[in-house]
Amino acid sequence: MRPKQHQIRESLTAALPIMLGYVAIGIPCGILSASVGMNALQVLLLCLLFYSGAGQFMIPNMWATATPIASIIASVALVNTRQMLYSASLSQFCQKAKKRLSFLFSATVTDESYGINMQKFEKGNWSVGRATMVNLFSQSSWTISSVVGVLLGNALSIPLAIASFAMTSIFICLLCTQKITPENVVAAIAAIVGVVICKLVGLSGPAILIGALIGIAAAIVVMWIREGRQVRA
Repeated sequence: MRPKQHQIRESLTAALPIMLGYVAIGIPCGILSASVGMNALQVLLLCLLFYSGAGQFMIPNMWATATPIASIIASVALVNTRQMLYSASLSQFCQKAKKRLSFLFSATVTDESYGINMQKFEKGNWSVGRATMVNLFSQSSWTISSVVGVLLGNALSIPLAIASFAMTSIFICLLCTQKITPENVVAAIAAIVGVVICKLVGLSGPAILIGALIGIAAAIVVMWIREGRQVRA
């Protein structure tokens, strides 16, 4: 087997679990997108230009509730700030790689591909090229599944409430994958309380954005308190 073919096979094998998982959540994402009037071409472009599972669930769900565009942009941006941390931690492995390849690699990182590639890098004998192929295989699976979901959504009548629950499940998965630290626990509780309060007072539109900001602020306060205690100790 040629070296290049061997690398492709290694990357495909590593990406296969992610690809299968993306089929399960990509199709509901496409169905949800179809329920708010998006067509297959729009979803295809969204998957190629804005590759974010949580973000792509948020956009149609928030659009369906008449959320202001500015709130949608800000909320999606906040949810995806974690991608900067992923790219920063992976930058140590990109020092010898070409800039264009490093850019493509960092632009296609997701929660799942980050975990797989980080494990491979730590074990050694893994390259940015192989890692990028893992990302692209995963993105291809997500894109195809989302487009298929749009076609199914246009062909079948699926209640919006059922499709939109997939977004809730994504946030639950993201929450469960976080480390249990005082900061994360406080952030989650504060964000939930913030969203509930916003809903109760009639601020349904920016509820997610406000809740996220409250959660971040609460986590920062807890972090400052803990650091102050460590310094005094």
